[in-house]
Amino acid sequence: MHRTLTWALALLLLLAGCSPALNWRTVPLPEAGLTITLPCKPDQATRTVELAGAPVALAMVGCDADGATFAVSHAALADPAQVGAALTHWRAAVLARLGPQAVTSAADTPYTPRGALPLPQSLRTVAQGQRADGSAVTAQAVWFARAAGPEVRLFHAVVYSQKPRPEVAEQFFAGLALP
Repeated sequence: MHRTLTWALALLLLLAGCSPALNWRTVPLPEAGLTITLPCKPDQATRTVELAGAPVALAMVGCDADGATFAVSHAALADPAQVGAALTHWRAAVLARLGPQAVTSAADTPYTPRGALPLPQSLRTVAQGQRADGSAVTAQAVWFARAAGPEVRLFHAVVYSQKPRPEVAEQFFAGLALP
C-alpha cells in the first residue's frame, strides 16, 4: 500500500511538472538562422523600426500561453560597426516601454549563446514595470547578435509575465539555437 501511494504521488508530481498550458515546440526561423522553442503556436509579423539611427525590417514571432507572452525578434543590420549601439538602443527601448521604474530595477548579466558574437551589449535582463493598462509586468529578456555574411543579425527574446518565472524563461532561452 505504501509503495502504491508513493508511486501515485510521484506520478502526480511528474504530471504537475508537465503543464499542458506550455506545449513546447521547435520553430525554425530560416531567414534568421535561428531555431527557437515556443510553448504555443506562434504568430508572426514584420515592421520597420529604427535601431541606432537606421531603419531596419524587424521580424517578430511570438505567442501567449499560461499567463505569459513569449516573443523573439530579429533584424539584419547592414553596418556591423553599429551592432553595439543597436543592441543598447534596443534594450533601452524595451525598458522604456515598461516605465521609468523598469530602468532602475533592471538586473543585467552577460548573455552569449553558442554561435553569437561576444559583445558587452549581449545581455540578459530582468526588469519590473507596468503594462500600458497599469498592471504589473516582469520582463525577462535577452539581446545578442551573430555575424551573417557582410551584415550582422540582431536578436531579442523576451518573456512578459505578471511575476518573475525564472524556470519558464530559462527553458525558453535554452531553446534559442544558432547554427
